[in-house]
Amino acid sequence: MSDNHEMIRASGLVKVFGLRPVLRGMNFSVARGSIVAVLGANGSGKTTLLRILAGLSRPSAGELTIGGWTIPKEITAIRSQLGLVGHQTLLYDDLTAEENLRFYARLYNVDRPAERVAEALERVELAKRSGDLLRTFSRGMQQRLAIARAMLHDPAILLLDEAYTGLDINGAAMLDGLLRSWHEAGRTILMTSHDLEHAAAFSDHVLIISQGRIAIDAPAASIGDLRATFEQVTAG
Repeated sequence: MSDNHEMIRASGLVKVFGLRPVLRGMNFSVARGSIVAVLGANGSGKTTLLRILAGLSRPSAGELTIGGWTIPKEITAIRSQLGLVGHQTLLYDDLTAEENLRFYARLYNVDRPAERVAEALERVELAKRSGDLLRTFSRGMQQRLAIARAMLHDPAILLLDEAYTGLDINGAAMLDGLLRSWHEAGRTILMTSHDLEHAAAFSDHVLIISQGRIAIDAPAASIGDLRATFEQVTAG
């Protein structure tokens, strides 16, 4: 991957579903090692953007580079450097927690898979349920395992789309701790959230999307009253 300070750059990024434009010419960049809050009303394009960054959807137009690699043309070159927590857990109901992670460890060719799987389960506080089938897990426990899956291969970039969904107070505190440790380790993180204040508290930078366009692109500390800014932008 590229060694420069910029991890992600999007220029004129467009996504159209049928005749419906979802992303309308987005331009932004993300610094290596930063945490970026991607905010917007429902239907603004947040999830679509993260899916494109993860290589799960192709842009209709525009240019996107991640670590110096052109996406989607060179997505295979950096797929192992991406970790995604999305609306779907991407886990298998008929496998145990440990079996799910072992599957992904093989998929990503993770070194010391047994050790890494055990470490990931411990970090999301599921070690005692490692042998239980996923279908027996609550929604919050499934979300914890999805987080373990996303971090198992130690990616340089983490894409978190409403990652707190389903988590109880203890689960949210666990994810807070992981965010801090990932940031300290120099990971680049993009996270969507409907909890504006919580997202801003963890973020270096804020992107607010309105109707498929970047309306605000600024350091978190410079925005002031984030909720008032968000409401003003999204109302328009």
